[in-house]
Formats: sequence, structure tokens, C-alpha cells
Amino acid sequence: MKEPREGDPEWVAEHSASSLRRLMPRIEARFKERTDPAEWEAYVERLTRHFPRLFQLLHTLYGDNYDFFYHLESILASATEMWLTRPDELKALDALREADPYWYQSQRMMGATCYVDLFAGDLEKLRERTPYLSELGITYLHLMPLFQVPEGDNDGGYAVRSYRKVNEALGTMGELAELATELRHHGISLTLDFVFNHTSDEHEWARRALAGERELQGYYRIFPDREWPDAYEATMPEVFSEDHPGAFTYVPRMKKWVWTTFHTYQWDLNYANPAVFNSMLEEMLFLANQGVEILRLDAVAFIWKRLGTNSQNLPEAHWIIQAFNALAKIAAPAVVFKSEAIVHPDEVRRYISTEECPLSYNPQLMALLWEALATRDTRVLYTAMERSFHLPEGCTWVNYVRSHDDIGWTFANEDVEAVGFDPDAHRRFLTQFYTGRFPGSFARGAPFQEEPETGQARVSGTCASLAGLEKALEEEDCKEVDLAVRRILLLQGINITIGGIPLIYLGDEIASLNDYSYDQEPAKMGDSRWLHRAPFDWERAEQRHDTTTVPGRVYEGLLRLIQLRQQNPAFTRSETEFAATGNKHVFGYIRINDQASVLVLANFSEHEQCLEARRLRQMGMRKTMVDLFAGRTIIATQELVMEPYQFMVLSRGS
Repeated sequence: MKEPREGDPEWVAEHSASSLRRLMPRIEARFKERTDPAEWEAYVERLTRHFPRLFQLLHTLYGDNYDFFYHLESILASATEMWLTRPDELKALDALREADPYWYQSQRMMGATCYVDLFAGDLEKLRERTPYLSELGITYLHLMPLFQVPEGDNDGGYAVRSYRKVNEALGTMGELAELATELRHHGISLTLDFVFNHTSDEHEWARRALAGERELQGYYRIFPDREWPDAYEATMPEVFSEDHPGAFTYVPRMKKWVWTTFHTYQWDLNYANPAVFNSMLEEMLFLANQGVEILRLDAVAFIWKRLGTNSQNLPEAHWIIQAFNALAKIAAPAVVFKSEAIVHPDEVRRYISTEECPLSYNPQLMALLWEALATRDTRVLYTAMERSFHLPEGCTWVNYVRSHDDIGWTFANEDVEAVGFDPDAHRRFLTQFYTGRFPGSFARGAPFQEEPETGQARVSGTCASLAGLEKALEEEDCKEVDLAVRRILLLQGINITIGGIPLIYLGDEIASLNDYSYDQEPAKMGDSRWLHRAPFDWERAEQRHDTTTVPGRVYEGLLRLIQLRQQNPAFTRSETEFAATGNKHVFGYIRINDQASVLVLANFSEHEQCLEARRLRQMGMRKTMVDLFAGRTIIATQELVMEPYQFMVLSRGS
């Protein structure tokens, strides 16, 4: 009989079982008496169920360490301690979510994202705005980074000084926990960022490393001279070259070089050190115990480094996340991970699984919606979605028209080439179009991090301004205002109905325009992303139910779309099949499950477009159809005529 080799299923089963038998008496001796016997039994059942996968991952990552079992026990002890301190209401939520593990695939999921200070002022005032969120149908709220950060440069909150303290201007960690409870009681799941690739250079660990503590210096990648940094950088691209060349920063106080992928004040953590994994596990579970239900894992592509590679998207990065996933399922099963990977679409998909990140941003869809709007041509959008939209069972996209960040042209070259476009030239065209430099453009945006030599850039701007509303209002052109509103609802219509969790950046629902005043503030000057990060305009929001106003037309249109999604069984855990409409200006897809189906059509042109009736029959429609969005019955005997920028959700009539 052949002996099982290390890593084989039989080897993992044998060694994980023996390891658990060795460790459980020690864990029980430390923790069992501190909780109810029934609760302990349920916890041990989860630990036993997920331990083989956890053991395999941790052994693959850290098994060569002579003190591997010491670290393994420490990790289990940390998870158990954090579970013991988990509030009873959250343990009850754990049980609910274990009974319905794919709860996030419900058609009732509707997301919103905002900065606490810009939307409401602080956490207490945000609680008072909960009725506004409920009115809009929000069931998922992502608050942008709100942790304690340094004064001055802090990368918009992503240079975390403490994961356990809220920025004093926003409130306290206690108020955050109270907000999470309030939201949960209104059916809203709280989402926060888990910035786990790096910390601020003012984090306690970094300060102790600066003070000379060797153990804490091991939490980061620190080198005495340029030998190793030069060797790493030989195969690595620069990320933010305008902040600092390469990936390392010289720290005079230590007379050493620190790995800083993004900014000089953000020190990359060293996950090759198992103590770092354990410490970040405790920070993660601390946030879970405050009531955070979804954790957005920031910069997942960068968390593992290896000489001779570009130190992005390495296998170990996936293993780290999968190990965190296993431990969350043991100690906080209600928590779900969402990946943020702004990389090639094929790499994005590698982070998506129920064992890693069941949720993932869909930057490709966002980019291609704007691409189709500029070109009036949906072929690239159709090609890309047909190839890459489908996800494994239990996994879901988080879709968005825009976010707090810029719009990058993150689509695959091969999808653009398949339609006959040159990728680099096409990206330059899109940048020119959405910054208003292209003749005839309706958009008002600004370039972000433009490269003068190549003409490549990303684009900033609100949804309404990029869709033409700002220009139309300035020119007092009623026809163009109407077209801009149609464009906004077209984009949001696809966002809400295509499949996944739709996410709206708060302010877009009332058609907020660009705010050019940011350039008068020294801290924001030169960063065009503040163009679309204006304080929420509550006076404008007062117009939301007046459909004689633009904010009212957009808001009421969005409400209809959200209610359509939440009330129609065709959007309940259904599949998305992309439809060849026979007209390059019209994008189409079918949402279908065992109970119902609908055909969604979107005309990306300012001109009427026709679809042959026989093609509609091929997509399951009849001569008589009901447009559920407009509330109209349509009879198409020869062809279906779509109005400019019309968005339709068609159900089969009689």
C-alpha cells in the first residue's frame, strides 16, 4: 500500500485528526468552564468540522516553522477567546446564518456605501438617518474607513492606526456597535473594510518596531540595506510611483528599509510570520464582535511576497484568506468576506469561492457599462459578461455604477480585441470622452493619475455628471436633461437587475453633481476623486418625492427598480443568461429560476432601436409582453421599438 504524501487528503485527514486530539484537551482546559455546556458543544462541533481545512492551510503556510504547533494552538486559542466574548445576539445571528448560508443571495439585498462624516456627520447622526436608508430599501450598508488614522496623510482612512478605535471625530467603538445593532434591527447588514495588507506607520506595532523591538520588527518586512529591496523590485511594477519609487521606504530612525507597497506611511505586514496571522485574526474577530456582518478585504492581491515574482496574486495570498475564512466559520459564522481585487478579471475570479470570498466587487461590469454608454455599442460588454459573469454556487457579485474611488478601465484586452478595438487606444478614448475632451461628449469628469506620455488615466466624477446631467443643466437643454436621466436609470437598472448585490454610492440616488470646491482645500488639492465625494446634500434629498425635479425623477425611478427587484420572484437566487439581441446598441439578459423569468433590455443609444419579434420569441417572449419597469403592456408582432436609452424588464404576457 502506498503511503500518503504530505498534503494528500489521507495525510491531511490523519494529521489533522491527530493534531486536534493533541490540542483539544489544552483548549478545553483553558476555556470550557467559561461557557454553557450546550454552547461549548456547538462550538467544538464547528471547530471539528472546519479544522481539517484549517490545518491543511496553516500547515502549508507555516509547517516548516519549528514551532508550528505552538502557533497553531495560539491561533485556536485566539479564535476561542474571541468566540467566548461574542455577544449573545450575534451568536443567535450565527445560528440563523448557518441555517441559511447563502442569505446574501436574496433578491432583497440592496447595498449603499458612504463616508460617515460626509453622509451624516458622525455615527450618532447616522443612526438618525436609518429611516432614509430603509425608505430606499437598503439592506446592506458599507461605511468607508472609519478607524483611527494619523493626522494629515492617511490614504482616505486606509492607513489604520488602530483597528479597535474609531476616528474620534466620528464617535467611539461603542457607538459603532450600537449602530450595527440598530441597523441589524432594521434588516440592514453592516459592512466595513478590513485593511489587512498594511498598517499605518503610527500603529502600535510600527511604533514598537521603530523603538527597536525585534519581535515587532518581524511583523513587517524590514531590511538593513538595499540588497533585498533591489532584488524584489527587479520583478515588481510600481503601484503609486508618484508617492515613492519602487516598493520600499527608507526610515532614518531605524536606518532600515521598510516594504511600503502603496504609500510611504503604510507598512506592509509580513504574513510569512505566523504571529502576524494570529494578531490580525484577533483584529478581524474583534470587528465581527462589534456586529460587522460583511468584511471587505482590502488589497487582497498584495498580501504575500516572493522573490522573483511581481508579488501579486500569489497562491499564499489565497491560502491566507481561506484560513481566515475557516476561522470565521468557527468563531463568527455570520461573517462573510468580500474581496477587493482591482486586477485582471481572470485574477479577480480566483478569489471568489465559498471557501475564500463568497462576495466580490465586479469592477469589470462597472467599467464596461461606461464603455458601452460612450460607444453606444454593447458588444464588448456582452462578450465580457458572457465569458466571465457566471460564478460558483454560493458566490455573488457586488455590482456598482461607481464607488468612492475613480473609474479605471479594468477590462480584459482580449474582450476588447474580440470586437476589433485596440485596447490602449480604446482606454485613451474613454478617458478623453469622460473628461469632456472628446468632441460631442456629454460627460463632465476629471482625469485621475493621468500619465501624459501614454494618455492613460482613470476618471473621477459623480454618476449624474458623467452621464451628462451637469452639462445639460448648465446649457439649459431640457432634451439633454431627459436623456441624462434616462442614462442614469439605464445604468442603475442594469446594476440592480443583472444578478448579485447592487451597490449605490449615496448621493447618486438624488443625482448629485460634481463638487469642484475640493481643490480649495490643501488636504484634497490635486486628488480629483474628491470631485465625487461631496457632503451629502440633504436639501436636495428633500426633492426626492417631487417628480417635477431631476432628483425626484431619479429617486422615484430607482425606487421602482429596487421594488421590482425585491418583489419579483425572477430575481430570487436566479441565473443570468446573456442574450444576443441582434442589435449592437441593445444589451440583453434573462433572469430565470424555477418559478419565473424576465427578459431585461437596455438601449445604449440616444436613438430608437428595433429588435425583431422572432428574436424576442427565441428569448422566451410572446407577442404580448409586460414592461414591469414602465408598467405598460407591449404588443410586438413584427418588431419591438425601444426609445432612446430605454430600460425594460419584460415579462411574458398572454
